[in-house]
Amino acid sequence: MHMALKKKRTEAEREHILAEGQREQERRLKSYREQALRMFPWVCAHCGREFSGKRLRELTVHHKDHDHDNNPPDGSNWELLCIYCHDHEHSKYLEEEWYDEAQPGKEKGPPATYRPFADLDALLKGKKKKGG
Repeated sequence: MHMALKKKRTEAEREHILAEGQREQERRLKSYREQALRMFPWVCAHCGREFSGKRLRELTVHHKDHDHDNNPPDGSNWELLCIYCHDHEHSKYLEEEWYDEAQPGKEKGPPATYRPFADLDALLKGKKKKGG
């Protein structure tokens, strides 16, 4: 019985921590989103679509450097993007990581020099001579 009580308390604590984190994220999002909507025209910076009324919720704040904690008061790290362009912008970085393309600010290491099949031809020719 004591173990079940301890488990419930842990779950309740976990739920409390998650709820706190979500509230903090919503507060942060609301504050910079409202600032950006006051600063910039309600137009997607990529596709040029205009937004108003209920459709304004489809306009998102994109952090140019992808750091959601970098929120300068002048809005220089933000741009307003529609949900489609915002998804596209983030998918470009995922594709770069997937295909190992260069990313701004990240250096590539030296190229690999190990050649596992360098002498394969000689090895195969040697086997043919021995077996033939």
